[in-house]
Amino acid sequence: MSGSLLVIGLGPGAPEQMTPAARQAIEAADAILGYTTYLRLIAELAPGTPREESGMGQELQRVNRAIDLAKAGRRVALVSGGDAGIYGMAGLVYEVLRQRGERVTVKVVPGVPALAAAAALLGAPLMNDFAAINLSDRLTPLEEILRRLEMAVQADFVLCLYNPQGRNRVEPFRLACEILARHRSPETPVGIVRHAYRTGQRVKLITLAGLPQAEVDMATIVIVGNSCTFVYEGKMVTPRGYAAKYALGETR
Repeated sequence: MSGSLLVIGLGPGAPEQMTPAARQAIEAADAILGYTTYLRLIAELAPGTPREESGMGQELQRVNRAIDLAKAGRRVALVSGGDAGIYGMAGLVYEVLRQRGERVTVKVVPGVPALAAAAALLGAPLMNDFAAINLSDRLTPLEEILRRLEMAVQADFVLCLYNPQGRNRVEPFRLACEILARHRSPETPVGIVRHAYRTGQRVKLITLAGLPQAEVDMATIVIVGNSCTFVYEGKMVTPRGYAAKYALGETR
């Protein structure tokens, strides 16, 4: 009996932000597994399909369970927030399969990533080269995170900071702010988006000088502009480079 494992990105959270392919994959599954919060976001989708929820920190158990169900012939939907291949579950599925030495039919269904959702709400901050850095040191050593951040800041990338601060994890964010302050102007635009396209959404524009005092948590994306980023009409914009080649005011 041959089953399959669908690793599905739900997007930022609102039903209208989910791709049709993700919706169809969930509706076609006969078992749905995921983090409790993500399953709540799709409570009205395929309500008759059995679901297994688990908490934060139980990702490995969740993946092993999904693989076991797929091997037993089930069509399993393993859901992940944003895009499953960006700080999501897709990589862990392949790592576990490799470690177990097993083969299961796996299909990754992409979703709108958190950084894209946050950028859309802020304006157009990612129009030129950018780097995404996860400040959570639960799986990556803090010194490695800070080394990557230091290099990205010096390269003048726009920065997308995931998981900036947790209830009991404040040191990475404090140190990140210190690194940013050493290399960028205090007037650098910074966008803060919490719960993009979900209940309780909050979008705020500040400058780098105010970042250390900003209210951020695990549900927040912080986008730090580069040396060219500006604010226009309440929107954060990073130029792509057109102004250096064209007269932007010309109509023909």
